[in-house]
Amino acid sequence: MFANSFWALVPPIIAIGLALITKEAYSSLFIGVVIGALFLNNFAPVASLNSVVNDGIVTAIADNAGIFAFLVILGIVVALVNASGGSAAFGRWAEKNIKTKVGAMLATFVLGVLIFIDDYFNCLTVGSVMRPVTDSHKISRQKLAYLIDATAAPVCMIAPVSSWAAAVSSTAEGLGTGMTGLELFVRAIPFNFYSLFTFVFIIAIGIMNFDYGKMKEFEAKAQQGELGAIDGEKAEADNPRGRIIDLVIPVVILIITCTIGLIYVGGFFGTDAWGDTSNAGNFIGAFGNTDAFIALPWGGLLALLFTVIWVLCRRLMSFKDAMAAIPKGFVAMVPPILILVLAVSLKSMTTALGAREFIGTVMSGAAAALYAMLPAVIFVIGCLLAFATGTSWGTFGILIPIVTAIFEPGSELLIIGISACLAGAVCGDHCSPISDTTIMASAGAQCEHITHVSTQLPYAISVAAISFVMYIIAGITQSFLPFGVNAAVCLAVGAVITVLFLVVMKKRNAAS
Repeated sequence: MFANSFWALVPPIIAIGLALITKEAYSSLFIGVVIGALFLNNFAPVASLNSVVNDGIVTAIADNAGIFAFLVILGIVVALVNASGGSAAFGRWAEKNIKTKVGAMLATFVLGVLIFIDDYFNCLTVGSVMRPVTDSHKISRQKLAYLIDATAAPVCMIAPVSSWAAAVSSTAEGLGTGMTGLELFVRAIPFNFYSLFTFVFIIAIGIMNFDYGKMKEFEAKAQQGELGAIDGEKAEADNPRGRIIDLVIPVVILIITCTIGLIYVGGFFGTDAWGDTSNAGNFIGAFGNTDAFIALPWGGLLALLFTVIWVLCRRLMSFKDAMAAIPKGFVAMVPPILILVLAVSLKSMTTALGAREFIGTVMSGAAAALYAMLPAVIFVIGCLLAFATGTSWGTFGILIPIVTAIFEPGSELLIIGISACLAGAVCGDHCSPISDTTIMASAGAQCEHITHVSTQLPYAISVAAISFVMYIIAGITQSFLPFGVNAAVCLAVGAVITVLFLVVMKKRNAAS
């Protein structure tokens, strides 16, 4: 009755609705998991309880143990850097050299763009580095979370060397597109409107220095000193011996070790994690073959060991104080880990109920009736699916085979359709309260998760609406404009529309 139908999407819809209404994530997600289990087992109580525990929570913990370990390791590294005085020293430097609120926001954006390897890594690293800077300029944690979230997944989705590029390439490989998976990904980048217009949006709203929607309320509170940090978060006592290098060196080492970990697990140095030697010496191949859930803890642990040795050799703290950072880092990451466990459990219920089969049927039906508008239709379906399931990877995993079957191999409309699929997946993931990337952004900014979601929704929806319009235009103009010209025209028009939209919103703000 419930399988392979719209009912498969009801549990996440209920969970998301409850989260936005109650502003409380734990119970909302748990209720969604329970409803999914009841649907899956036709309301049989014992079987439903078994699904919640074994198919949901236990499986979620087992399948995501690697990322949980990375979260804890990174939490410990951050606690060590804070206690060493490195974060405070960087904050003092930034206060002198980044003199404006606009500069702090743009610096956060630039750092987010530079860390394009992996979205989890991006969220947590940018958050830990930039919190002192944004705090000193009275930028709310909700605004910081938006800046983190709006660069993490979008930059990974347009970076040819990233965990996301590897996932897309492997999904699209061998589907009869007339090109390799990586070539298709690269050619789709200019039409990934949501990711690219999000960057335009961040830069423009930062330079204009205004906000709208719920973000405006939190930014007004931040100007009064109420930054919106998690209740009970305590500032570390400043260590006068700390220097900027005590932040920079651990972060650089973390980036290096995690990158090495990614290509090591992928087999760059000989054999990969599964015993295959085909990617030895092949950087792109190794990166496309890696597993971030293994590689990030691998690199994070090396960085943690280095950081402990660093703070001890610099005599910034005693060995006992360094070890005290371990439980502090773990405690700091408990909220995102709990939300992630429940969110993944909900995804498991949705998958077991046949959400992807239902979406595939809807998508195929829409293809026959709305072929001329298909890129825009694909974008909307990608947004809705990623929003309801909380996974962009799962979304493009479902849609890419369908999209490649609809369009002619090697055609421009195929490339635009793939771009719309990827952009929709990023957009829905960006908006969804049960998305792991959204959860990581809240963790990186150390703010309440639901307030982060509610404040960034108006911004994400604004960019999504502009992107939808541009996919309609791109689908029409591809028939008479060369590929490169079509991409350039659509990007230029979309960027202008984005800026003009913000100009209008700023005038409305000033008038109200």
